[in-house]
Amino acid sequence: MYVKQQHIFVHKNAWIMLTNLAFAVIMLAGCDLMGSSTPPPTPTPPPLQQMTTLNLGLPQKALNAPIVGAVPDDQMLHVNITLKVDQATLDQLGSSSSTVPQSGNGTTTTDLSKKLGISDDKLKQIQSYFGVEHIDIKPNKTRTNLSFDAKAGSVARLLGTKFVIHKLDNRQFFTPDPKQMPRIPTSIAGYILAITGLDNYSLPPKLKNPLADQALSNRSVHTGSNASCINWNLYPTAASTARVAHAYGYDRLWNAGWHGENMTINFVEMDGFDANDLNNYFACTGSRASLKYVNMGATAPAPGGEATLDIEMVAGLAPAAQMMDYQMDPAKINGAGADWWTAFNDALQQIVADNQGIPHPGSILSISLGGPEDAQSQDVLLAIDQSLKILTQAEHMTIFVASGDCGAFDEETYGGPIGADFPASDPTVTAVGGTRITAPNGVRTSEVVWSDRSNLSVCHNTWGSGGGLSNFFDKATLQDGAGVTNQYSTGKRQVPDISAVAINIPVYFQGQWTASGGTSAATPIWAAGLALVNQGLMTKKQVYYYGPVIFYYAANHAANLRPYYDVTVGDNLYYKAGPGWDYASGLGTPNLADFFTILYNAQ
Repeated sequence: MYVKQQHIFVHKNAWIMLTNLAFAVIMLAGCDLMGSSTPPPTPTPPPLQQMTTLNLGLPQKALNAPIVGAVPDDQMLHVNITLKVDQATLDQLGSSSSTVPQSGNGTTTTDLSKKLGISDDKLKQIQSYFGVEHIDIKPNKTRTNLSFDAKAGSVARLLGTKFVIHKLDNRQFFTPDPKQMPRIPTSIAGYILAITGLDNYSLPPKLKNPLADQALSNRSVHTGSNASCINWNLYPTAASTARVAHAYGYDRLWNAGWHGENMTINFVEMDGFDANDLNNYFACTGSRASLKYVNMGATAPAPGGEATLDIEMVAGLAPAAQMMDYQMDPAKINGAGADWWTAFNDALQQIVADNQGIPHPGSILSISLGGPEDAQSQDVLLAIDQSLKILTQAEHMTIFVASGDCGAFDEETYGGPIGADFPASDPTVTAVGGTRITAPNGVRTSEVVWSDRSNLSVCHNTWGSGGGLSNFFDKATLQDGAGVTNQYSTGKRQVPDISAVAINIPVYFQGQWTASGGTSAATPIWAAGLALVNQGLMTKKQVYYYGPVIFYYAANHAANLRPYYDVTVGDNLYYKAGPGWDYASGLGTPNLADFFTILYNAQ
């Protein structure tokens, strides 16, 4: 206590001096106030930070939908911020071909972060603002995206909003309160292209189950490897691996020694696979392909039909390829209120990071997922579009996407709105439609557009080849050729680009053979085909080709060759097939040997 008293003790003489000094100051101040002296300046308050209201690209019908509840403050949100990149730089990185890089030579994510990514100063500015609520916002490796996980209450306080639940068309979704949409400082708003994860309005894609299709047979023949196999020659309508390979000319590239060795095909899946199913399929087809996977969530998703179908199609037709499966479980993405498309974009960003240095030139991405373009928010479209551009233009990958399985009626109402499936409608990707092939001995005798009018009350991914016009994306200049300009053309992106068989395809799933298909089978079929083509190009001339432009190049430089079988019969419940490009089958189905020759002769 003695020490403390010394701190507050004031000597009598010192107190007198302080009192006199204070009195003098008061008197001087009084003279200034009453005299002609200039008063001291009034302190200027710090300027208020200028704020910008975020436009998340939500349609007005979503914001106007009745509010039926509030998002709990403790619900976790997974938010992705897509940053603007210099389009001129991105265009400079892209071309229609790429030489095979030597050891250690290639575009790394460090290079991309310097060329496309945000600067240190801008990053610190954004992190500082979000750090007020102790949110740990992190950049991806190329510094073109930022993401964070935080409780809804923290995000709402930071952005000056609250999150509410709407009901529309018999479903519920959340958005920020339409009366007080999120606001951020104008100083950082200019860096941002799109933000996803602040709502879950956009409809996710639907899973496909091969067992929903007609089983081919339960008869099997056990081989020495104890595999359960079937002699598909007994089933004339079955589009078996051997028949498809011969009909489309894949076996001619096999005979040249190209089976997909050292080629990598990536998948993004929302279900998993059973290794026992795959092992049986590999044994029956003689595939020696390899498969690795990345769990985008904490656990692996349950085995499903989509991933099984995709992997088996590639394994059968590119039997020595390397496959990388990026898999996620939509039900386990940061809680029930999460946005599936944000998680999908995370997978695309992971592929960007994993392909740094181009360890596998000529890599391909096969996506057999999609949803109605008109059921997505604008920010979802913009965010995923930029990731697809980086994969294509900066990392020189070809991305194949299924065009959808509900014909022209992508919103699954027959006679209702027609439209295109996303991300197939993105002009950066190669959209793949579906056909029905007749090739009993492996010799293609006929091929028509895949469509089915037997039950038009519910789609269930069974109505046929998706195709139509985008309402959002413009048609790329590369999409040119016979049939492309037609009576339906509006200047918007036209889907599909190409097609392949999509029905009566044998797959092994849940311990039995079954017939499956859809454009989600046609897509990996084409992915396997390009892997063989690029392997041959790299072997013979140390170059490979990528992107949708190569398919139109092949059609427009065919001379006396035939890179595609032109499908001219059938429709997708609205658009009819015809000579040249059409909305039902695109440019046509593979004639792989001629397709290879045209690209090999390209200058």
